[in-house]
Amino acid sequence: MLASSPLAERMRPRTLDEYVGQPHLTGEKGVIRKMLDAGNVPSMILWGPPGVGKTTLAQLIAEKIGLPFYTLSAISAGVKEVREIIERAKYNTKTLLFIDEIHRFNKSQQDALLGAVEKGIITLVGATTENPSFEVVSALLSRSQVYVLNPLDVNALRLLVDKSLKEDEVLKKKNLLVKEYEALFSLSGGDGRKLLNLVELVANSLEEGKEITDDLVKEIAQRNVALYDKNGEQHYDIISAFIKSIRGSDPNAALYWLARMIEGGEDVSFIARRLLILASEDIGNANPNALLIATSCFQAVNMIGYPESEIILAQAVTYLAASAKSNASYVGIKNAKKLVQDAGYQPVPLHLRNSPTSLMKKQGYGKGYQYSHDFEGNFVNQEFLPEKLSGTLLYDPGNNARENEMRQRLKQLWKEKYRY
Repeated sequence: MLASSPLAERMRPRTLDEYVGQPHLTGEKGVIRKMLDAGNVPSMILWGPPGVGKTTLAQLIAEKIGLPFYTLSAISAGVKEVREIIERAKYNTKTLLFIDEIHRFNKSQQDALLGAVEKGIITLVGATTENPSFEVVSALLSRSQVYVLNPLDVNALRLLVDKSLKEDEVLKKKNLLVKEYEALFSLSGGDGRKLLNLVELVANSLEEGKEITDDLVKEIAQRNVALYDKNGEQHYDIISAFIKSIRGSDPNAALYWLARMIEGGEDVSFIARRLLILASEDIGNANPNALLIATSCFQAVNMIGYPESEIILAQAVTYLAASAKSNASYVGIKNAKKLVQDAGYQPVPLHLRNSPTSLMKKQGYGKGYQYSHDFEGNFVNQEFLPEKLSGTLLYDPGNNARENEMRQRLKQLWKEKYRY
């Protein structure tokens, strides 16, 4: 490896034994190591934060089993590039295709992979920092194994630092001694690539034989926030802290994490989109205005952009953080989906069915349905669930002022059916 290459590249592992930080996958009893030893590697999705070895692991897999290796970045590649690689792969026994940030591929781009994966023309290894359940199409997900890569722990980070100073041809000439590790660890946040970049930055700033201390690292790095990469380096963890702070009704912490993202140049659409989800998931009917505020925020920041959008984001964030909270709607749809899975597809009651033809009417479709607005209070007690599910309570209003009002109304209307 050229001395001019970044340290993270120079220290990239060449074998599984050199690979650091994911023992559950590559250790002696790791699932991927066992697969490689058996020579049977399925298509897979590697899910984990940045800098934990997803790309390296894909390269090691290809080398271990001797497959031609192609790599694409979902940021710049499209269907055309995918199809070109599939065409080339048809002339090989099998090909390994690594797609970095596969969550950025849209549905049509992901669908272009399906046939080749199904037929075994390519072994797909996709890397993502986002939950593949939400970002990878179900058809492709069902044909792949999902493996979770964890942030590097302190032991793994320390091993990377020590190995780089002792084994790298450039750094070992400086004979540097690490006296304190804490600043290196905290600034890197479990990201091995970021850690090695920081080690190289510090080492290049020191003379031969010097000690690396926490104060020295902080001085050279200047600001932790400067290490934030809006394209994925640290947003994985910071957006998590941001959302959890709002959910926990702490506007002060929420503003801090918002500032971290703003200073790092995070995409305002990404921040505002997460606020939209939170407004419904974590506040819901406890304060229906929350969704309106979040929607207005999303529209406004996309029209205005930085820097003025930080004012709008701050207003929305403090409002949402200070609002009453309820996840009753979120829990309700989860309960409903589980009921569908457990009870199967129950038939729609005849009186609720549409009856556009005379034949359907003769079969009883729509018979007995009562139009609610024809009754006092716009309500009439009738069955809306399939017969076998009658009386099943899925939505249980939260314990807050607004939803308690809803609970009382529902209790009065459905006192003979549901236990509110």
